[in-house]
Amino acid sequence: MVKAVLFDLDGTLLDRDASIEQFITTQYDRLTAHLSHILKIDYVTRFIELDNRGHVWKDKVYQTLVAEFEIEGMSWQTLLEDYETQFQLHCVPFDFLVEMLKMLKQQGYLLGIVTNGLGQFQTRSIEGLGIRDYFDVILISELEQVRKPQAEIFQRAMTRLDVSASDSVFVGDHPEADIMGAKRAKMRAIWKRSLHWLEVNEADAIINELSEIPLILEQFRGN
Repeated sequence: MVKAVLFDLDGTLLDRDASIEQFITTQYDRLTAHLSHILKIDYVTRFIELDNRGHVWKDKVYQTLVAEFEIEGMSWQTLLEDYETQFQLHCVPFDFLVEMLKMLKQQGYLLGIVTNGLGQFQTRSIEGLGIRDYFDVILISELEQVRKPQAEIFQRAMTRLDVSASDSVFVGDHPEADIMGAKRAKMRAIWKRSLHWLEVNEADAIINELSEIPLILEQFRGN
């Protein structure tokens, strides 16, 4: 019996690639008085390259941008603060996000998010998606002081939901942090296919769209 469904955030619920591109494009437009000597396409492209799909801290990204593009009159700290406060306004959900969450809640599942990242920033992103109220628990690595793929952060989420691993399913896009992490915690795992990663053979199911999740859960219930 599946009682709880836990989700990764970036790359699973939040279309981070689209969100980053939308944010950095609008940042250039908003701050063009200080950035007009740079072609917009160059600023956007270089930020995305340096960001490396979120694996590089933004302080390093903006320090490099300021140095490479010789930005004057605006410090990297100011650019970073703008990112931290404005990104939430550009959070792009994957298709069918809200519809899927509504359906799962109506079907009685407990829902949670387990995400790596900074507490305040990830909280703002969840709020930016407008999905906070659908979740019974939210665990963010900075606040928990433990990160995926460590089994402990998955186990904490299940403890707070008062469910066992056999009652729980995790949905994520990262082969190691999400799928292998959940499997080490004895959970079933659904891989949300991503162009950034090779096929994940260890997953219990593979989806392309969030709308596929309810049917997968029904299949799990039958096993």
